[in-house]
Amino acid sequence: MARTKEFDPDAALQAALELFWRRGYEATSLSDLVEHLGIGRASIYATFGSKHELYLRALDRYAEMREPALVAELSQPGPALPAVRAVVRRFAAEAVAPGSRLNGCFVTNTAAELSPHDPAAARRVETSWEHTETLLHSALVRARAQGELPEDRDPRALARMLLVLLQGVHVVGKASDDAARVRDAAEQALTLLD
Repeated sequence: MARTKEFDPDAALQAALELFWRRGYEATSLSDLVEHLGIGRASIYATFGSKHELYLRALDRYAEMREPALVAELSQPGPALPAVRAVVRRFAAEAVAPGSRLNGCFVTNTAAELSPHDPAAARRVETSWEHTETLLHSALVRARAQGELPEDRDPRALARMLLVLLQGVHVVGKASDDAARVRDAAEQALTLLD
């Protein structure tokens, strides 16, 4: 007879996400996961597979948590350029916020730590970036069609520049105490939308 789980797999996945996000993949041992999740190794393996599979599921969960808000912000009816500006400013503010700055962005962290040598992680990072770029591009196309963005501006190139900026503000925000550096960079990038 199969035993029933004595823990909530969803809560355990969320706890794993938080630990991996804070410490990274390599710095998080299986023993750390056992302690942080409060479940045994056998339960981790039976429920999530390997540490690597658990990490990838945590990365998927992170995307599921973050992306709907971005879709809502950039897809709302009406003027599109204020929404793009608000997203850039929100990312910059999050990157330097005392409570979240040391974690950075889980996708950005994964890109730096695992993407160069982990194809599965690299695919998830690329998927996240493509999604963000597509949302930004769509909003900028709408902005140009509505007369908010000058006709000579390339929405695709601007979306790519903003994607790189958003990833960069998380890296700088995580590594530096100089919040003005991040805010100034974001504001300067936004002048390209004028």
